Amino acid sequence: MPTERFQFTGADGHRLAAALDLPETAPRAFALFAHCFTCSKDNLAARRIAAGLAARGIAVLRFDFTGLGNSEGDFANATFSSNVADLVRAADHLRTTHRAPSLLIGHSLGGAAVLAAAARIPEAKAVATIAAPSDPSHVTGLFAEHVNTIRRQGSVEVSLAGRPFTIKRKFLDDVREQQLTAQIGSLHKALLVMHAPTDDTVGIDNATRIFVAAKHPKSFVSLDGADHLLSDRRDASYAAEVIAAWAERYLEVLPPVAATGAPEVPRNVVVQETGGGKFQNTASVGPHRLLADEPVSVGGMDTGPGPYDLLLSALGACTSMTMRLYADRKKLPLDRVTVTLSHAKIHAEDCADCDTKVGLLDRIERVIGIDGDLDAEQRARLIEIADKCPVHRTLTSEVKIVTRAAD
Repeated sequence: MPTERFQFTGADGHRLAAALDLPETAPRAFALFAHCFTCSKDNLAARRIAAGLAARGIAVLRFDFTGLGNSEGDFANATFSSNVADLVRAADHLRTTHRAPSLLIGHSLGGAAVLAAAARIPEAKAVATIAAPSDPSHVTGLFAEHVNTIRRQGSVEVSLAGRPFTIKRKFLDDVREQQLTAQIGSLHKALLVMHAPTDDTVGIDNATRIFVAAKHPKSFVSLDGADHLLSDRRDASYAAEVIAAWAERYLEVLPPVAATGAPEVPRNVVVQETGGGKFQNTASVGPHRLLADEPVSVGGMDTGPGPYDLLLSALGACTSMTMRLYADRKKLPLDRVTVTLSHAKIHAEDCADCDTKVGLLDRIERVIGIDGDLDAEQRARLIEIADKCPVHRTLTSEVKIVTRAAD
């Protein structure tokens, strides 16, 4: 499962760390996932549910809320309302770079957040909550013994899941002012409520209140035996399977890409910075997405091939395809072609048969492995055919690149 890691700007101007889990083929739909309180995008439930949905054709964007995980900002200054605003900004980023999310998924307090954000994401057709509280103020029960002190002093450092977090009075005021039940009643989107009857962090009565407040279409699925964090892999996988099957009824799911056999016009390649790291870019070609980056040694994150790697890949793929077409046309017993390529800068004086005689020039070495019951003449002919591949011809002919500013 390919994962694009990048950053986008949150509602308060902080850079928020995100991960977009993609199917192996073109996504049939996009989803936005909100993690639990003080968790991160990389907690087990988030990663496993995202992977399960990606395996079923749904791309999932998960990100760290302000001050959590790898995101900028101070958690102490975040509120439930700012988390909701960051969710809306995440949807904006998806809308700009890929496609707006048609499915919203939230775990624990993230479930309450997606319910609150849903009205501000018009493309979202369905919302799924997992172990969500019906009232955001429920989260204050995790540090109930400190609430009065927080109100009196303005802020207190509390321990949550073994880690210190500073909670401010403005967080308490913000969650108290939320009117989530009313928002659920006017959701106007399909709703799936998932909850474990034995959840001892957010009781099952919360699921009841959410379900009663919502209008149809709405569904409830019991996560029998699961704990609040869905720490058992089987529970997270089951949740992903149910969400994917349920959502398909409501989403405008694109059909799987199928070959039509009809010739296609050349497609534009769109390359765009992701905001992740110094060099990471996405290259979009029709329904396909590629990630480009540079090695760590030159300041990149090595999350994808570099520009020259992609250039060599194009030449290698074209070489193999051209040889395959020729072998099939001539009915040659070619089993497999393997093309290994490397690129280097060499001194012109070291190349006896090159037109350039001064300075540096590019040298691509291409080693072709040919498997099959072929005689020496057939192998030699296939090597000749390799030089006729269109990309090879492009690289060895005069190329004019016209550059202009976008309108």
